[in-house]
Amino acid sequence: MARMAVRRYATIIKYLTEEPDSAAELAARLSDDVLDHLSEALRDEARSRAVESGDQQALLDEAFEQGFGRDGLGADPWVHGRVIVCPGALAAKSRTNHRCRFVSVDDVWIWDSMELIHEEKRSNPGRDEGFRAVALLPVIEGMILDVVTGRARAGQHSVDKATSYEVRRGELVEVSHRSVDSRGMK
Repeated sequence: MARMAVRRYATIIKYLTEEPDSAAELAARLSDDVLDHLSEALRDEARSRAVESGDQQALLDEAFEQGFGRDGLGADPWVHGRVIVCPGALAAKSRTNHRCRFVSVDDVWIWDSMELIHEEKRSNPGRDEGFRAVALLPVIEGMILDVVTGRARAGQHSVDKATSYEVRRGELVEVSHRSVDSRGMK
């Protein structure tokens, strides 16, 4: 029985590898319960592969060296193998004034995301108080990332811009970019 299952899996794997668009046809034929189970299994497998894909600490160290601009804020996220690297930062001029840039994942801040593999925070070097952080996520098809840049003045927080990315075929693709004009907003 096990040998027969291996042959069936091999046939299915070969077919999906040679005809990747047929995965949509297969998904359309599955019951809702099986589709939900398969979806969860695929997310779990993507996460496992991301965790096992390399030296996370070396990737974090490299991101802390290269993932921040002159303004002290994080660069846009990027894909490294099976992992998405997401820098973020908060740079404060005072207790009530700061600039910041962070990532949200599928409408949840990255530090609260169920997809978060690892996050490390370090004190901000230089004259601005604050911190830098780098978070690692698995590459999961269809995942939406929003890079949100904002500021606080006199304790009031506002968004300056937001750029959205979607994971498509293992790559981050920019899907929208919005600048927010704070004039006239209260």
